Amino acid sequence: MSHTPMRRAAAVAASAALVATGLTVGLSAGTASAAACNQSSTHSKNNASTWGITHNYSKTVSNAQAAPGTLVTYTTVVSTTGIGNPYVNTINDIPPVGFGAPVKATVTAFQVGIPTGQNEEVVTPTKNGDGWKVTHTGWFVNSGNPVTLKMTYKVPENSAPGSQITSRGTGVAGTVGVSEEMPNLTACFTVRIPNPGETVLSVADGAGLGSAEGQLSSTGSISDVLGDTITNVINNGS
Repeated sequence: MSHTPMRRAAAVAASAALVATGLTVGLSAGTASAAACNQSSTHSKNNASTWGITHNYSKTVSNAQAAPGTLVTYTTVVSTTGIGNPYVNTINDIPPVGFGAPVKATVTAFQVGIPTGQNEEVVTPTKNGDGWKVTHTGWFVNSGNPVTLKMTYKVPENSAPGSQITSRGTGVAGTVGVSEEMPNLTACFTVRIPNPGETVLSVADGAGLGSAEGQLSSTGSISDVLGDTITNVINNGS
């Protein structure tokens, strides 16, 4: 990739600024107790209501560590073991306190059509108490076809580095046996300090210059990204 003199100079200036402020790539906050912050949890149900079938539920957060302003995805899976095919018609995801509405939600489930089998579709959650629910006439579930909900949220900008953020519980409703309220089906991640690319692009995004997601570009170096951002600021101000 070729560099114009202005872009190269801007990159050098940006790198010097990073050194002066003490920012380094990959800097992250330590956890108070790694064992206390579990990235996933599970729950099983096998009683008279399940007719001898074991219903399994799990919830996982996509990142063990995440910076303020970045995105995390909570994945909830409803599955069974044994012979039987219950239907799920509602999944209610309760995010951590202070989180806003999900920015994206998808459900992967068995569908008859073209193609037949496990298919993912974008869904629209609706507010449901402290959570956000997705509903359907009935997602088919059996031992080979779980139902998977993915809810993506933005980590609040005021999240303190080093703090541990745990989601709240999960609720599932459907045919007999599948319905379950699980306040302890949670997932936890630790807030880390943003790396230089995330910090600069977050500021640039506020000025209309950066990525909408505030993430570091996967195709450019930090110097390239910073140089481009500073160059754009100079050009827009001239």
